[in-house]
Amino acid sequence: MQPVILVAHGSPSEPEIQEKALFSLANKVSEEMPGRKIDAATLAKPGSLEAALARHEDPVIYPYFMAQGWFTKTELPRRLEAARSQARQLEPFGVDPALPDLLTRVIFEARASEDIPADSPLILVAHGSKISRKSRNSVYDMAETLGRNPAMPEIHVALIEEPPFLEDVAREHPDGVCLPFFALRAGHVTGDIPEALQAASYRGRLLPEIGAHREVPVLIAQAVSRAGSRTFTDS
Repeated sequence: MQPVILVAHGSPSEPEIQEKALFSLANKVSEEMPGRKIDAATLAKPGSLEAALARHEDPVIYPYFMAQGWFTKTELPRRLEAARSQARQLEPFGVDPALPDLLTRVIFEARASEDIPADSPLILVAHGSKISRKSRNSVYDMAETLGRNPAMPEIHVALIEEPPFLEDVAREHPDGVCLPFFALRAGHVTGDIPEALQAASYRGRLLPEIGAHREVPVLIAQAVSRAGSRTFTDS
């Protein structure tokens, strides 16, 4: 079977930490796919992607990104072409059709387990981008999808890199649940988000980033398997 490489952005300021986190996720995915080689690489660590590509013949690339934006549409394909790789690239994690169901369960479980008023809102916070509209649109698309559930609380999108900024949204809606629409636990999750909530005197509950959920390795394995049945042949 074709090997799989999980590719994330990583962090230029802490490349080793993010690389280690992604390899940990790859190991968990491999447990769900016995006999399948699952590797990992971050774009931010110099040479990481190129080394992973050199380790495998005709790999499948799983972009561990929250949006089909500049990194997945432009930068990752450019890096693959520069490495003369014939790797096939799948759709990113953030647009997986199974993700809304996972988010819904996370939201409802949080509200059921905490003393949160039934009418308190959800803040869905994402990265945003000053460059690509795709990053912004992806979280709004997700909010719209989640909102189709009649039992879903009122949803407010907040962003880190552009308006509506999280601090402003949290100040306007100080109670409820805040869910980070992020894949890896990097600086935005550990620093920017809690700092913005504290500045806004937010009284609600901050959940872990969705990428940290225990079901994510299963979701990735299922996405790779679905793509394999449509696109790839076993080698």
